[in-house]
Amino acid sequence: MNCDFIRRLPIPMEIKEQYPVSEKAAKIKAERDATVHKILRGEDDRFILIIGPCSADREDSIIDYITRLRDVQEKVKDKIFIIPRVYTGKPRTTGDGYKGMLHQPNPQGNPDLLSGIIAIRSLHMRALSEVGFSCADEMLYPENYRFLDDILNYVAVGARSVENQFHRLVSSAIYIPVGMKNPTSGDISVMMNSITAAHHSHAFIYRNWEVKSKGNPYAHAILRGYVDSRGVSYPNYHYEDLASLAETYEKSGLSNPTVLVDTNHANSGKKYMEQIRIAMEVLHSRRHSSDIKRLVKGLMIESYIEDGNQPLDGGVYGKSITDPCLGWEKSERLIYDIADKLD
Repeated sequence: MNCDFIRRLPIPMEIKEQYPVSEKAAKIKAERDATVHKILRGEDDRFILIIGPCSADREDSIIDYITRLRDVQEKVKDKIFIIPRVYTGKPRTTGDGYKGMLHQPNPQGNPDLLSGIIAIRSLHMRALSEVGFSCADEMLYPENYRFLDDILNYVAVGARSVENQFHRLVSSAIYIPVGMKNPTSGDISVMMNSITAAHHSHAFIYRNWEVKSKGNPYAHAILRGYVDSRGVSYPNYHYEDLASLAETYEKSGLSNPTVLVDTNHANSGKKYMEQIRIAMEVLHSRRHSSDIKRLVKGLMIESYIEDGNQPLDGGVYGKSITDPCLGWEKSERLIYDIADKLD
């Protein structure tokens, strides 16, 4: 191969033995897993809110942010189930730029994958043990999922990965909910095919093992908007989009029909302030259609401590170094407003 083999990395079991989850933390995760399963089965009518930075760039500000979320969660716990967004790997369209904490624990440092594996496990463990949140992360690299499978509450498969066979197969072997985003082209059939594949059992090779998955009945849709052939963003969160998806789900026969609406990305054209309006419109659609209400079980919102974003070397604490995010004050107000709008 045309690459340098730098070092052999520990397998997930070895990392877990070095950085084990306590019994107390494991109990918290199990309880949160049970809750999100009930919500997706329609046995719990709380609304899921996956909220947090575009990328988890540094441990101190992420823990600060989700500690603030914990206080808000307590106030809205009867209506909203918060899953912090702690995305430790970032897909890059051209392959260049900051690839996330897994690659660069220090965003301005050189890539260090071993330190990155330890850093992302440490961050998710702190979120669970210190703050009481098991979080959401994107499954950018399916073979790496085992480093975090005893900690996470939710997994997302991104718009660029949803067509990939390996992502679909591994999703079928995951116990927790997996959200499948529509592809960047907007082709809903691609997303639905991915969900269907994840629901089924498959035999495949995973980390040098021949495995057979049991299927994941909690795999579901995420609508994030799309981009046309000219690079123009178009939304797919409107009433008509949601009604059409409800009809598509009905015809599919899939269990636990669910969609989460991503309020940023192509839905907002990456105009982060639009997330507030989009969230309110989605809630309005739920109030006017029982089918949409049953289908739309949550939102994804990109939020951090400070509004907007900054260059990689910007140095502002709690401000995104990737896509722009809502700042804390706006985010807190939005969460309370969402709770007020829920039946």
